[in-house]
Amino acid sequence: MDEIMKNKEEMLKRKRWVVVGATPNEEKFGYKIYKTLKQHEYEVWGINPKYKELEGETIYPSLDSLPEKPECISVVVPPPVSIKLVEEAAENGIEYIWFQPGTYDNEVLQKARQLNLKTVYNECVLVTLGH
Repeated sequence: MDEIMKNKEEMLKRKRWVVVGATPNEEKFGYKIYKTLKQHEYEVWGINPKYKELEGETIYPSLDSLPEKPECISVVVPPPVSIKLVEEAAENGIEYIWFQPGTYDNEVLQKARQLNLKTVYNECVLVTLGH
């Protein structure tokens, strides 16, 4: 089994997730992924400094502001934001990051490897969960 598949299996067993790039805009992946994880009974927080809430739930400005440490991060932001997030995840001891298509580049993936983070990329959470 390759590393991405192994990481994916491990991540799907963990129940505390954060969606970085969560949004109340129902057309965007930040909304769809947030809702789909909740529908699959994951405990989910949203991060987006532009919003205060999503359907009555608090949206947080950063990883540091979350009420609990998540086990996994679903990334729905562009690579320039993702590179900072990778460092913040490592500082917070969060080792699992799932990069949605379009959220990473070689620099982001290289930084995640340097920090020994377990990643999934070229895969979509929505497809995996059968949305």
